[in-house]
Amino acid sequence: MILYKLYILYILTWMNNSMVRVKICGITNPDDAVFAAEAGADALGFVFYRNSRRFIEPEKVADIISILPPFTKSVGVFVDADIEQIRSYTDLSGVDIVQLHGNETPDFCNGLGMNHIKAVRIVDRKSLQELKYYKTNLILLDNYSNESFGGTGDSFNWDEVIGYNFDNKKIILSGGLKPENVKKAINILKPDAVDVSSGVENSPGIKNHDKIKKFIQAVRNEN
Repeated sequence: MILYKLYILYILTWMNNSMVRVKICGITNPDDAVFAAEAGADALGFVFYRNSRRFIEPEKVADIISILPPFTKSVGVFVDADIEQIRSYTDLSGVDIVQLHGNETPDFCNGLGMNHIKAVRIVDRKSLQELKYYKTNLILLDNYSNESFGGTGDSFNWDEVIGYNFDNKKIILSGGLKPENVKKAINILKPDAVDVSSGVENSPGIKNHDKIKKFIQAVRNEN
């Protein structure tokens, strides 16, 4: 229990830092993982949703995590998975934290017993009303699509969330971000972290290293 509490404190401290964090999601191979981490990514996302073109087996994620630089966080992304699968995949892979990216209810999330990120897919401002029922303080905002649970390459209307009171929840901005627009998104919405997948890819699950580098440089004001 003491180790668990220390771990939660570590994750929250990571998010509380004033610097905007970078998460590169949809990692499927060791080369992309190591490059992203060494380029400055704070976290890497691994998709455990079998219908995704970026799906990766948890055992392969464990192999990738074993070669990552120290302090690079790993996130397991689930979509409407049951608790047994989430716990099994988390144990097999060794990811640091889970991300719930489907239609998981507040009761399900609040009863999970694990620190997690809850994704909310934005249609309009009304999409944010459900946030008050989720106890987690880590919220990811993504674009809504009828065809996919993420990785669409499309942004939602940022105006829908400007000025919204998130009650001190930490916000991770996703949806259509790329090297060319991420700085603008940060200036407008001032998120705690940004998340990118298709915006730094050659094809689903295959990252473009030059785009990863430019994306992180844009976030860090290095270009």
